[in-house]
Amino acid sequence: MKKKIKNEFDIKQMRISGKITANVLEMIKPYIIPDISTEDINQICHNYITLKKKAIPACLGYNNFPKSICISINDVVCHGIPNRKLFLKNGDIVNIDVSVIKNDYYTDASKMFFVGKVDKKNKILCKKTRKSLYLSLKCIKPNNKINNIGKIIQKYIEKNKFSVVKEYCGHGIGKKFHEFPHILHFYNKKNNIKMKKGMTFTIEPMVNTKSSYVKCMNDGWTIKTQDGGFSAQYEHTILVTKNGCEIITHQKKEKIPKIFINI
Repeated sequence: MKKKIKNEFDIKQMRISGKITANVLEMIKPYIIPDISTEDINQICHNYITLKKKAIPACLGYNNFPKSICISINDVVCHGIPNRKLFLKNGDIVNIDVSVIKNDYYTDASKMFFVGKVDKKNKILCKKTRKSLYLSLKCIKPNNKINNIGKIIQKYIEKNKFSVVKEYCGHGIGKKFHEFPHILHFYNKKNNIKMKKGMTFTIEPMVNTKSSYVKCMNDGWTIKTQDGGFSAQYEHTILVTKNGCEIITHQKKEKIPKIFINI
């Protein structure tokens, strides 16, 4: 399959979209408190995206997904469906996954939130998952093989006694939600295409406290750990630049730069 190389116009539009995606994750933080329903969180994000930012929530209606964002709590790995009967409670760890379309361009990002007082091991899980994504950014530059991303993530996560989910991966993104290439979060020697300046893709490691095995629930969307272990995920949309990369969905208060110089 052909690698999608973005031109300057594409990149400008994706930066606009990426800023909105980042803004949603910044905006929602004060609402992540005990006893709020996940549907209320979804509605707050939906209104912010559509009314304030004049953008489109990419998840809504995508392959019949019924809501505007994904909310995944504790042992839910990804694709959790917001529900007016599902309430956050003290001690939960929550992933909020936001994808928006602005001027026909997609961007995608997610992060973890803590509800009240969270168990130390689950805080460490989230911290190490985020760090694995951050570490992988240091290998992004033209002509480096894409499987180095997964190699770095897997090595770091397994060194810290957690496991990487292998069924789901990052993806190219631009004028389509999911484009080539696939970005695996574990090492696969066949996943060896070379990065090129102008490529845009997501990196989104999903990391479990116990085994890496997952199961799909009866709703056809919600993915949970098979053994009840907790799961964390962080995601950014990334642009390969001439000498490194740019985090298109970079958020305020992140402890890493928006631009990486890797050459």
